[in-house]
Amino acid sequence: MRRVSKITAACAVTAALALTATACGESSTEATGSDKGTIKVGMAYDVGGRGDNSFNDSAARGLDKAKADLGVETKELTAKNGETPADREQRLASLAEGGFNPVIGVGFAYKDAIDKVAAKFPNTTFGLIDSVSDKKNVSSIVFTEEQGSYLAGVAAALKSKDGKIGFIGGVDLPLIKKFAAGFQQGVKDTKPSASVQIQYLSTGTDLSGFGAPDKGKAAAKGMLDKGIDVIFAAAGGSGAGAIEAVAAKPGTWAIGVDSDQAKDPALSKYSGSIMTSVVKNVDTGVFDLIKSVKDGKPLTGTQPYSLAENGVSLTTTGDHLKDIQAKLDEAKKKIVDGQIKVATTL
Repeated sequence: MRRVSKITAACAVTAALALTATACGESSTEATGSDKGTIKVGMAYDVGGRGDNSFNDSAARGLDKAKADLGVETKELTAKNGETPADREQRLASLAEGGFNPVIGVGFAYKDAIDKVAAKFPNTTFGLIDSVSDKKNVSSIVFTEEQGSYLAGVAAALKSKDGKIGFIGGVDLPLIKKFAAGFQQGVKDTKPSASVQIQYLSTGTDLSGFGAPDKGKAAAKGMLDKGIDVIFAAAGGSGAGAIEAVAAKPGTWAIGVDSDQAKDPALSKYSGSIMTSVVKNVDTGVFDLIKSVKDGKPLTGTQPYSLAENGVSLTTTGDHLKDIQAKLDEAKKKIVDGQIKVATTL
């Protein structure tokens, strides 16, 4: 999924502080207005929160669009590094208790918490991004990350001078391995002689790899020192560090993730080195869910956003893909038509 980028301030999360979120570095924004039909939307971000230049920011754009187009009221809370599952549950429960509906958990780390809290608040619709819940009042918003990553692999193979390519994952988890698997397959299908070095910044339940730009920068520098000239970082806020390292070495390319990172104000000075970004249109999923609740027809079950529906895509900012766009379009068509089956595991 920074300039380094903003990292959410750490402080102990308790039931009381969850209700006074700003004391914990958590942001709370509520829109004014009491028009009949106005709904209150609760957003629980993952580590890094709004301003991570990546995954959380994409969700935030969907929330902002709902505020502008639908007039909803909102409250935003953010996870911190090292918190417990109980902290996530309390965050979601505080929103549901406050009358927020829907309540949206941004990221797979909210899966267990949403399963528990959704059962306690059956009349509230919950949104879960990047994981699937079997609870009847949960909308599971998922994406075919591997398909977008495959196209990034094609681009990397075509742009690399020597076929030495790198992948930096924020955390060694199944979701991030989907990015790695698709990317590696795209590279190998395009240039079988190419190599892909894969490195993760943290493992297991340690999610700090999504919010450590210094680690992203160090990992990228290590790869660059080995002659790798294209690096795809699917690492949340840590990816900003990787982009910074790539930009410091002329003739190399970075590939961003989740948002069009070449357009991010904090990263735009590196835009000449950002070949493209693998975008997951989380904002679309968030807006669709909010609108469904406002319309009185809440979406529930699994809501997939695939390459065929432009749920995932490659950005074209800077026209860096212009010379290879025809080959990317060909690969996309083969995926959509089913001629190419993209792996989800390495």
